[in-house]
Amino acid sequence: MIGKVRIVYHMTAFSWYAFVIKSMAAKEGEKLPPGIFEYGGPWKYLTFLNLLLQMVFFGMAVVNDLQTEKTPATGLNKWKDFVFSVLAFPVGMFVVLLFWIIFAYDRQLVYPESLDSFFPLWMNHAMHTIVMPILLGEILLEPHVYPKTRIGLAALGIIGLAYLGWVMFIYLAVGLWVYPLLGLLSTSGMLGLFFFNMTVVTMTYLLGRALNNCVWGKAKTVNKRK
Repeated sequence: MIGKVRIVYHMTAFSWYAFVIKSMAAKEGEKLPPGIFEYGGPWKYLTFLNLLLQMVFFGMAVVNDLQTEKTPATGLNKWKDFVFSVLAFPVGMFVVLLFWIIFAYDRQLVYPESLDSFFPLWMNHAMHTIVMPILLGEILLEPHVYPKTRIGLAALGIIGLAYLGWVMFIYLAVGLWVYPLLGLLSTSGMLGLFFFNMTVVTMTYLLGRALNNCVWGKAKTVNKRK
């Protein structure tokens, strides 16, 4: 019974993210509102990359569910756990938390009012709110084996640096910042923001591990391999 619920949950989540991404893609060709520029397309926004990440994870989960019905242990399960613990959960939670914190402080820095007419309200929440309960539901539904902490944090650091490099590349190419907030900061301010963001995403990684341990116990959520 639990296995069937898990399959339905994973299929539903995968279909939801595929629908959201398709809805965003359907806006290609529409006149862009102030605050958005064409270079890099949606690929320059962490929000969009996160949606793709969530869809990939739940796609892996669906395939793994179908495989484990025939073969209890699969190699895909190891990669699925790695993607969830190191990427999907911390990045997804980071996007939700940071977006709404900045939005509450000054929405012009992250989501100008001009976007309200471009993205309907449901799409805004699909990108920046619903991600959180779906991830929390995943934790309640299935245990995930976490890698060694140093490996997980090292992978997060590499991903963070890669995205920072992408944002810097776009600025050097077109002279515009992906996020208006960056244009208000000095070099030291941007470095401080980067380290702050990495601190937050590290905390979300540790939160995910703690929640897994709390729900399922360390025996099921810690990688014992050396």
